[in-house]
Amino acid sequence: MPKTALYNMEGAAIGEVELSDEIFAANVNEAAMHLVVRAYLAAQRQGTQSAKTRGEVRGGGRKIYRQKGTGNARHHGNRAPQFKHGGVVFAPKPRDYYLAVPKKVRRLAFKSALTAKLNAEELMVVDELKLADAKTKLMAETLKKLGATKKALVVLPERDETVVRAAANLAEAKTTYVNTLNVYDILNAGKVILTKAAVESVEEVYA
Repeated sequence: MPKTALYNMEGAAIGEVELSDEIFAANVNEAAMHLVVRAYLAAQRQGTQSAKTRGEVRGGGRKIYRQKGTGNARHHGNRAPQFKHGGVVFAPKPRDYYLAVPKKVRRLAFKSALTAKLNAEELMVVDELKLADAKTKLMAETLKKLGATKKALVVLPERDETVVRAAANLAEAKTTYVNTLNVYDILNAGKVILTKAAVESVEEVYA
């Protein structure tokens, strides 16, 4: 069973915490993580882009000059793609970028991401994360003490309005909850910070 240090908000190690083998000592499957991240990013796309083909552009119904005798290429209307104001070749149309990923693959990718972060020593467990006030300065000081000043992902067991508001203005910090934690956020973070309660919730759901 893997173990990692347990820290307080001052950045001092106050003990150790045992982690689940099934989640934090899983076989790291890069293919599963790649597929899940692709699906996540694809789902962020609106898919509303649209352009007109030559058949949809207004105008261009009359042949621009006679077929023979001009020395020019043979054209009909002036809305072909090579003309100014012409249509677009293979014009993009509204579409859904959804990628189907099996539940087992999503769970495998999630466990792989957490294991990879733990192996890279980019995962921290703190006993609790409580702020006296929703002040950005307090959150910045706490992250600095924890050594998470670049791309910190703070995982909470449930919504804590004080912590969320305090971290909202920090460009290098992001808060999330156990029920919204995803593979992309884990891999994209420089350091993942979980409260002890968040670890217990993750293990309860995924172990």
